[in-house]
Amino acid sequence: MRALRRLLIIGSVTGLLLCGGAVAAGAWLWNRAPIDTAGKIDFDTPLAVPPLAPSEIDADGRRVFDLTAAAGSHDFGRDRPTPTWGFNGGYLGPTLRAERGEQVLVNVHNQLSEPTSVHWHGMELPARMDGGPHQPVPADGTWSPTWQVDQPAATLWYHPHPHGQTEKHVYRGLAGMFILDDAPSRELALPQEYGVDDFPVIVQDKKFTGDGQLDDRPGFLSSIGLLGDEVAVNGTVGSYLDVTTERVRLRLLNASTARSYQFGFADGREFQVIGSDGGLLPEPRPANRVMLSPADRAEIVVTMAPGEQTVLRSFPPPLGAGPFGHFLGGDDTLDILQLRAAGELAASPPVPERLAEVPAPDLTEVVQTRSFRFSGTNINGEQMDMDRIDVGVTAGTTEVWEVTNQGGQPHNFHMHGVQFQVVAVDGQEPLADLRGWQDTIYLQPDARHEIAVRFDEHTDPDLPYMYHCHLLLHEDSGMMGQFVVLEPGQSPGSPDSTGHNHG
Repeated sequence: MRALRRLLIIGSVTGLLLCGGAVAAGAWLWNRAPIDTAGKIDFDTPLAVPPLAPSEIDADGRRVFDLTAAAGSHDFGRDRPTPTWGFNGGYLGPTLRAERGEQVLVNVHNQLSEPTSVHWHGMELPARMDGGPHQPVPADGTWSPTWQVDQPAATLWYHPHPHGQTEKHVYRGLAGMFILDDAPSRELALPQEYGVDDFPVIVQDKKFTGDGQLDDRPGFLSSIGLLGDEVAVNGTVGSYLDVTTERVRLRLLNASTARSYQFGFADGREFQVIGSDGGLLPEPRPANRVMLSPADRAEIVVTMAPGEQTVLRSFPPPLGAGPFGHFLGGDDTLDILQLRAAGELAASPPVPERLAEVPAPDLTEVVQTRSFRFSGTNINGEQMDMDRIDVGVTAGTTEVWEVTNQGGQPHNFHMHGVQFQVVAVDGQEPLADLRGWQDTIYLQPDARHEIAVRFDEHTDPDLPYMYHCHLLLHEDSGMMGQFVVLEPGQSPGSPDSTGHNHG
């Protein structure tokens, strides 16, 4: 309903701007809307690198992690610390790291005064371990999901997913990276020493009140939620990274609640895109821009010369939202992170020409094509209902989902529990940014995005996975549906909306 009210406000303001007496006000609004921090940031704070989470192997051979969600505070470089939430600290959380084939167990302790949850974004795992809205962790409670990691090396992340409250929990600081490794990726000549030549880059936009509090109010004329005028990387505002090797790997994560970024470098330099949401690409892709909508990831390798500096910048992203994209971040330019190369750099081998096997989906095996229309805060004209299963799919089958943004405003699409491949956009080959394994894609308005999904295992007729817009205001406002994976011949059951679906 909040998003609907904002859309009505936008419509009303638009009508006023069409009146002659409002022309001056309209010009004022237009001129003040874009944010441009290019060349205006004092990069005076070393980039914080989240620590690797400690773990131990228990008697059952499981790799065990502990995460505690709690209120705290964080230094964003203002006059006083800002009240925040975090995992195992005041803001954000440690980086979890596990190997393909390992059984992991994560003890999630909630020391907040309200329920939260932890969703393992991008992870292929049973629905009961997924951490969606059906697995809330009550205040003072503990949840201990366990699953076997069975997917290629990838940059994933974790964040809360409480029903109707996800934007609030993520914006306050509950998020962290989850890196998966496997034997083939370790054998590649890629930068992969964490904190030395391989860095998490968790990008979030922030807004502050006059007394240094986080301001969570949406911008005027914004139908997508909060758009901040400052950027924090790993919780650091105005950060720089000391580079000590010829090549550095940046694991880019858009952890903002609404803003899309088009990443590139201020000097226009080319870099190598080596990975997407679900893992390494078949071969590196040269680029000087990569667009990431909320929750999207990309791994890039940047080559530096001794003594040089460059700035990771977000250029105006191609939202395709028409004139109102002006008020939705579509004209914003934001300096993100400065890279400072040392006078002498350790040698790095060239990026390999081949990275990973990414088999194309066999479209002759598609058993069903489904259509999903995103508009306002609805999917196919319906709002999220915790008691309703929208789709039942059969394990061992491949489907094509056609997802279309019919509303004209920005939306993206995320599926839980699977990685998929985009096979066409309006019947044409997808752009380079959409290739490789994905779990989150930006939906260009009025374009039909065809994605191929294979549902292999983890059947449960009662416990659903989610699919939704990952602009978190839209998700919280009901732009979400539920699907279950079934055994052949099985029918969907009934989800329990009371919040007792723990593994």
